[in-house]
Amino acid sequence: MKGQVFEKVGVNISTVYGEFSEQFRNQIPGAEKNGKFWATGISVVSHMCNPFIPAAHMNTRFLITGEGSDKKIWFGGGGDLTPIFEDKNMSHIFHNGFKEICNKHNNSYYPKFKKWCDEYFYLKHRKEPRGIGGIFFDDLSSPDFNTCFALTRSVGEHFLIAYLPIVEKRRHTTFGEREKDFQGYRRGRYVEFNLVFDRGTLFGPVSYTHLRAHET
Repeated sequence: MKGQVFEKVGVNISTVYGEFSEQFRNQIPGAEKNGKFWATGISVVSHMCNPFIPAAHMNTRFLITGEGSDKKIWFGGGGDLTPIFEDKNMSHIFHNGFKEICNKHNNSYYPKFKKWCDEYFYLKHRKEPRGIGGIFFDDLSSPDFNTCFALTRSVGEHFLIAYLPIVEKRRHTTFGEREKDFQGYRRGRYVEFNLVFDRGTLFGPVSYTHLRAHET
């Protein structure tokens, strides 16, 4: 999409299933014996027209591997912001929103998932973060299915609660060519992270030749 507020937004919903090859299945928990898997997820990425509104990312995912007593299930997800210009108040609003979400389920989640996000979205070769972070979690299966599902669902449902107030507050901020040029420069860092460090990007090329799957 391309509009007056949202310049480019991608929303991807995918469900894949199949079998990993014998060479690859030992790298995936639960798939060691027969290689079977089923996975589904939702991903949202938004880049804004106004450089004073940060880019945003959110995703949730659910995976099942193996069968019977060997079956394993886990959840993953999170959300983060990549502002063009530093704004401490904006960062406070966003992080407080996710903190409230996490605390409804477990007070230990937010500091753990925030730290995970800060470490994950970090450009190691440049020694700088991609943005201001948020929360990130993966391989979540404890203490039980219902608890993990409730948290993951909350991340998806409450992402807009944390993000939209920032959009509304910044959408009418004036900007010029200089700010747009800097926005393009910072977007380069965003792309750089996705190409070099993103787990999904790294997983894709490695697994492609070892994977037989159907996608809907």
